[in-house]
Amino acid sequence: MLALSGLVLIFLAAFLIFATATDYKPAEKETIAMVETSLPDTIQAGFLKLYTWNIGYCGLGKNMDFFYEGGKMVRPDRKYYELCRDGVISQLTTLNKPDFILLQEVDQHSDRTYLDDQVEKITSALTGYTSFFALNYMVKFVPVPITSPMGKVQSGILTLSRFQPIEATRYKFPSAYSWPKRLFMLDRCFVLSRYKVSNGKQLVLINTHNSAYADAVEMRAKELKLIKDICVNEYSKGNYVIAGGDWNQNPLPFKPGQIQDGNIAKAITPGIPSDFLPAGFEWAFDPRYPTNRDVDKPYSKGKTLTTIIDFYILSPNITLHTTNTLQNNFAFADHQPVGMEVELK
Repeated sequence: MLALSGLVLIFLAAFLIFATATDYKPAEKETIAMVETSLPDTIQAGFLKLYTWNIGYCGLGKNMDFFYEGGKMVRPDRKYYELCRDGVISQLTTLNKPDFILLQEVDQHSDRTYLDDQVEKITSALTGYTSFFALNYMVKFVPVPITSPMGKVQSGILTLSRFQPIEATRYKFPSAYSWPKRLFMLDRCFVLSRYKVSNGKQLVLINTHNSAYADAVEMRAKELKLIKDICVNEYSKGNYVIAGGDWNQNPLPFKPGQIQDGNIAKAITPGIPSDFLPAGFEWAFDPRYPTNRDVDKPYSKGKTLTTIIDFYILSPNITLHTTNTLQNNFAFADHQPVGMEVELK
């Protein structure tokens, strides 16, 4: 028995040494390589259409729950995964070519999605765009749950644009997880892309995926401050600023009772501080429909708790015209896509 216990300790020590040695350590700020295209390099001041969607690595369709949030499942079987992946791509191709698409939780060669390259499949299906991808989850082997480990995970944020950007940059979010837990958690980030506008200003577009889970309250506060500081600084230069994605928090004006489609809505606490946005900045979301569901059990309308955590922030020099959450009853992911139309003043 002592010999067996010794072997187990040796194995655990070796595994932690391996995980530490292969830990993904992104820089605070990294330039993302871009492919030169023949797309327009200047945005004409006026109307723009955007969508944001956390596609849940095409592994959290309506029939799925997830072990880390109270469910039992780890990954979909291959057939159901391919159904959800094809459903996500099909929906993206029917969006009538918005100017920008902000995607989160896009897998690339992960065990949980059968080593599929979702980045390649999505970008191949959506012609007329340039794209840039930033990793925010890269672990050689996630050992939980013990009975069916997640294994290798490689996932991130994907931005698609119908304009050639000046630059695209990955910004690292601060992390509060201690060793060894941080070895197996996401390395959160946001991606900032910058575009010329015909009136001499620039459009600064942020694609974000902020921290989740109850133990990430402190991290979310630091993440919000980092985004806020950049938004305020860019607007002070006269630039247009749009920040969108999965914030894992409710927009401040959100009230669960506004959900109209038969879903049961909840508020996430603690919320975003009331003084987060400076005067003139605006929240942009569709209050009628949820954007996210709990994954402690498969989705059942009227029983599964839902909320709104996918939205945009706009600088004062941008006019909001419409926001629209596309209702697909969480068929392919645990989030629903959120569209928006704005005008650069």
